[in-house]
Formats: sequence, C-alpha cells, structure tokens
Amino acid sequence: MKYPKEYLEEIKSRLKVSTVVSKFVAIKKRGKEFVGLSPFKNEKTPSFTINDEKGFYHCFSTGEHGNIFDFLMKTQNLKFGEAVRNLANQAGLQPYRFTKLDEQREKDWNIYTEIYSTYIKRSKKNIITSNISNKKVLDYLKKRNLDGKSVEEFNLGYVPFDSKTFFELNSQFEEKSLKDSGLFYLDERKNEYVDRFRGRLVFPIYSLTGKAIALGGRIIEENKKIAKYVNSPETNFFKKGNNLYNLNKARKISNKYDEVYLVEGYMDVIKLYNNQILNCVANLGTALTNKQILLLGQFFSEIIICFDGDESGYQAALRAAENSLKFLQPEKQISFLFLPNGEDPDSFVESKGKEYFLKYSNDNKTQIHKFIFNHYLTKSKKTPTELAMIEKKLSILANSINDTVVKKYVLGFFLDQLSNFLPSKSNFLQNNYRFKKARSLEITKNIYKETQKFSSIEIKELSLLYIILNNLDFFYHRLDLLNDLLFFSKENKVLFQLVEQSLKNGNYNNIDIDIKYLDNISKFATVKHIVKKNDDNHSKLLEIFEDIKKDLKTYSLELRIQELESKFAEDFNQNTFNEIRRLKKEQNIN
Repeated sequence: MKYPKEYLEEIKSRLKVSTVVSKFVAIKKRGKEFVGLSPFKNEKTPSFTINDEKGFYHCFSTGEHGNIFDFLMKTQNLKFGEAVRNLANQAGLQPYRFTKLDEQREKDWNIYTEIYSTYIKRSKKNIITSNISNKKVLDYLKKRNLDGKSVEEFNLGYVPFDSKTFFELNSQFEEKSLKDSGLFYLDERKNEYVDRFRGRLVFPIYSLTGKAIALGGRIIEENKKIAKYVNSPETNFFKKGNNLYNLNKARKISNKYDEVYLVEGYMDVIKLYNNQILNCVANLGTALTNKQILLLGQFFSEIIICFDGDESGYQAALRAAENSLKFLQPEKQISFLFLPNGEDPDSFVESKGKEYFLKYSNDNKTQIHKFIFNHYLTKSKKTPTELAMIEKKLSILANSINDTVVKKYVLGFFLDQLSNFLPSKSNFLQNNYRFKKARSLEITKNIYKETQKFSSIEIKELSLLYIILNNLDFFYHRLDLLNDLLFFSKENKVLFQLVEQSLKNGNYNNIDIDIKYLDNISKFATVKHIVKKNDDNHSKLLEIFEDIKKDLKTYSLELRIQELESKFAEDFNQNTFNEIRRLKKEQNIN
C-alpha cells in the first residue's frame, strides 16, 4: 500500500530537513545551507550538506542523497512506514491508516483541488479578457497600484456578476462536489446555484503544499449593502483557523528570516511582498487561533503581529495577545507592531517604502508580555482596587503559559512592575540593621542601570542573592547549599563571595554592603513576591533556590556549548563534536 503523495508532501512541507537532521548530527549554517560531519562515515573534514530550500541532504564523501524520509531510514534503520509515522508525529499530523475512509477522502481531496484550480484559472483569465467588467477590475487594480506582476504572483482573478461558472463546471464535475467546494450556494427562491464570489476580485488561498483550497473575495465597486470581503466557507478540506494566506510562499524562505509579519488582509500581504518584504502572512478574517500560532512557530522564531492602526486593529491585537501568550517558549517570541493611527501595512509600506517600514518595525515593536501589561495599566486609574484586579488578571494570563521557565519570568515581570505602586518599602530597607551603609565600592559602580539593561542571567543572580540575604540564618545552618553556585556577573560574584565568607565565619549580622546595591537587588529580583509569600516556608524557598541554581548551571553549559560550536565551525574536530553531544546530554538531564 502506498501513502498518498499529498500526505507525504504535507509532512515534508511542515518539517525542515535541518530540523530533522539536527537531532542526530551537529550542523552549522553556511550561507543558504547547513554543513556537518557525515553521519554515514567517520571523517574530520565536513562533507555533509543540507539545503532546506530544496528539501534535501547530500553527503559528498559517500554520495548519499535524499529527503527527510531517506535520512531516518538510512541513519536510524527504519522502514519507510516507520519513518513516515515518526515524521508525521513530529509534523503534528494524524497517522494515515489506509482505511476505505482514508482512500475516499484522498479521492475527494483530488477532486476538490482540481475544482479550485479550474475555477482560479477561469477567474484569472477574466482579468485578461477585454470586456466592460474587465475594465472595472483593471481600473480597481490600477487604483490599488497592483500590476500584472501581482496578478501573476498571487494568481488574482475576477468573477463577473453574471458568472455562469457553475453550469460550465457541472459538465466536468458532479453537482455534489461543486456544492461541497463552497464556491457556490443554492438560491432556493430561484432553485439555482449562485457563484459566491460574483462581482469580486478573488485571492486564492493555498495549502502548505501549494494546492488551492479556498478563496477570499473583495468587491471592486463600493456597495454598503454587501460585505466588502467574503471568504470560502469551511469545508472538509479548509478550516479558516488552520490556515494562513501566503504561508505556502513564506515557509520556503524561512531559512533566510527569523521573523514573520502577521497582518490582517490580503492586500497587506501583497503590498508588503511587492516591496520585497516577503516574510509576511495574513489570517483569514477570524481571530488568531492556537493552530495558526503553532503553525508559524514551526518555521519562524519570532511572530510580529501588525494589525491596522485603528481601534478595531488594536482590539484584534489584544485578543491575539491574550490568546497566544500561552505558547511563548524560550526560543520563540511574539511581538506587536502598531502603526500610526489610520495606517495599515498596505498604505504604510506604499507611502514609506521597505527600509522605513523595517526600521519602524525594529524601533517600535513591543514584546507580548509588555504589550499586555501596558494595556491594563493604561486603562486603569491605578486605585488599590483596580491594581488588585489587574494583578489577578495578569496572574491568570501568566499561569496559562505552557513553558514553566517562561511562565516564571513573565509572572515575575508582571508582579515586579506592579510592585512600583506599593507604598511599603522592601525587606532590605525594613531590615537594614543587618548591613552597614558602606561607601560605594568601586566594584558596584557599574550596577546602577535601568531594568531593561539587565540580562536574564543577571536577574537570576539577583534573585538568588535576594533569597540568601533574606534568609541568612537559614543558610548559616545549610552552608552546603552554597557549594557550586555559579555567578557570571563580576559584581554579583564578589557580593556572593563576601556573604558566603561572612556566613562561614558566623559574622553575618554586620556585613559591609553598599545600601544602593541592596536596593538594586530588592528592586530587580523577580522572585521577591513569591519569597515574601513563603517567608516561613523553607521547603518552598529551597525549591525556588534550587530552581534558579539549576537555571544558572544550564546557562553555564550553554556558554560552553556555544564556545565549542564556534570551535567546531572552524575545525570540525570529532572530539569537539563528541564533547558538544556530551554537554547537550548533560544539559537535557539538568
């Protein structure tokens, strides 16, 4: 039994070759390709290359060549069916079971896509044909600054009001298949099928594999009685929330771009594309869905959501932010870009050009957690009651994040920002009898910076110091907990050594620490709210302490791995590669 070609293509379209191979081979990017030591023989000079754009790997030393299925079969000793099931699982697809239902679905799919392909060719031809309707659509395209190149690139078409497409296609396809396509609906009063997109410019929507699966349509003559835009209804093969306009093109260049622009409309995508901003997609007239976020995350490390610069665009962005926050990961980022009021990506890039748009994006995009926080704070009168409600709302949002590490830091950010509105002073200021107000040490002069200048590792270090300094009695009796603590900031390392020595000497009630340094720790330690709530719960404090200690060790491993990978990129030494694999294994265990 053979797997359907479309099913295999769907798997390949969802998984980069480099993503699959990197689980087994250490690879480095060089230009458009990746290179590494051959998995098929022992070698010191790299001869193994990967081309994500073309979807293959090639080993020059052995002549081995193939796609992701071939790679798993040859390196992991899997049969073809086992490789397909393994990769389908990685791609998030249901396994193909070769039932009669599966086979019938495959036949229906082929008919469905053929209907759309035929319809799109006909509608595209309508733009070229000379008639009165044609002049109207050409005038509209000219008005929107869309030329023949745009028509060709996106297969734009036009469906006249007097369309007879259903009757013409009915000679080629069965009535039920045409009805199930969503392109037509039955006018029960006249008892005839009507073209859903009549009188509209149409925008074909493609699957990841490049098959036409739906349409969007826009009226070319203003008419307040009918909707400006309509989309294909949901069918057996098209779900709005599972697809994105232009992702079939954007995914192919994801090896060149870390980020993708997510906009609201077809025209936004086309204008960005025409201005050489190729990494852009649009949602399909619905609120941003979980599947769309996850789908984009398979190809890009940052999603920049850029909706219209008006109130409705802002509200759509807010809904998208609250819905997608849960999918944040350490290596993934979601940002929001708000254009000047009254602008949309279409008009903004047309008037300002590519370079200005990209610079504006870089200077004005806001990370998702900051956007959410700023929204609620701006809408608040900052009374105690409203601030309490905001804290509750933000805590619920932060706790929805799936990744536990990201959850911890987003919650810490929210609580830290809200703490600026608390009238009470920090634990350090309330209990500063423990510390002398020493003159600023030379070593501490560089630490007085704004919070955004701190790295995430410095924040972890400050949090660790916060726990120790607020529980000196406890750590005096548990000095073993301080063994093997890692600090990467010179200032924080010096302070830790001072505190550790004071604890060992039993003279920890009178430590010489600059009071400004203490204030700095109190202000920026993200764990302080959790620590305060668990002041008498040493087991909980110990759990938090060990968590941060583990994070610092992981960071240490990351630095060493990066160092070795830089070395490996130059010499491709097998011992270096083995050490990288050992450290990565230790990193996963840790």
